[in-house]
Amino acid sequence: MRSTASFPFDSFALPTHGGDLLSAELRFGKPPQGWLDLSTGINPFPYPVPETEPRLWHRLPDADLEAALREAAAEAYGFANPEQIVCAPGTQSLIQMLPRLRPYSNVAIVGPTYGEHTTCWSNAGHQVMPCETLNRIGDAEVVVVVNPNNPDGRVHDAQHLMDIAEQLAAKGGLLVLDEAFCDVTPDLSLGSQAGPGLLVLRSFGKFYGLAGLRLGFALCEPFLARLLRQVLGPWCVSGPALEIGRQALLDSDWADAMRVKLREEAGLLDEVLSAAGFTVAGGTTLFRLVNAPRAWALYEFLGQRGILVRPFTASPRWLRLGLPPDAAARNRLAAALAEWNGQGG
Repeated sequence: MRSTASFPFDSFALPTHGGDLLSAELRFGKPPQGWLDLSTGINPFPYPVPETEPRLWHRLPDADLEAALREAAAEAYGFANPEQIVCAPGTQSLIQMLPRLRPYSNVAIVGPTYGEHTTCWSNAGHQVMPCETLNRIGDAEVVVVVNPNNPDGRVHDAQHLMDIAEQLAAKGGLLVLDEAFCDVTPDLSLGSQAGPGLLVLRSFGKFYGLAGLRLGFALCEPFLARLLRQVLGPWCVSGPALEIGRQALLDSDWADAMRVKLREEAGLLDEVLSAAGFTVAGGTTLFRLVNAPRAWALYEFLGQRGILVRPFTASPRWLRLGLPPDAAARNRLAAALAEWNGQGG
């Protein structure tokens, strides 16, 4: 099934991100039964995209559309001032932008975690100090924490985070709190506390299953909000994205029901993994992290059978799996894992 593509491709390199089906096909070939993509933490049960007015596609998005989305985000995230919310074409754009708005800093990134934080701060010339716990951040001027963490689902104490934000604010520093997966556990969010010393990132596409919409938010103090908007420039989020995001964020009934469904689906995935002899090492209800003695070999084995999961260079024992979209997909995964075990994997 392996591809015979003629342009260069490193068949030994592990993927940098999940969801890259083109690279997967170059590596494994195109599976006859289609891909079962479990390599991301994107909800496979997306918010039903509402119909939008044709004018949203024909006109540049006006200020009223963005203001309405900020108000919806403020309500959804429990944040008092919509003017301190920045709408962006995905949180990735904010992750790339923030390091370029800070003077040279010592940046502590609590990990292992989402790799783009390290990449973007390093590329902007900052001194990045990876650390395993909040107790090892030292005298950093900027601290980056993903909560709950990707890929292990680790959760940090709220008061400890607020104490760090207060200490950083006193010296002009910043705690960047990435809450990309906080929609599944909204009680963990510190979005309502965003202000001096604390910037909170919120992703839209993961929980709502609409990653292609490219929408995300920064919650922060007024000066930084104005600066981010200035750098993003006008019309950075499309009119349809503004309107679809507004409607979804105000649909609290859908969000509450989805949290219940995701807990159930994560439990069903746990049953498949446990039956195959794997230990769930962490995660959220949008993804599971497992320990596997030969994780990279299992990644290759599943890929050759059209099942894409997420390996990590940081650990040769980790695999992350997103939720299968239905019973047929769970059965396909279970059959592949049983075959792996049957071959002595």
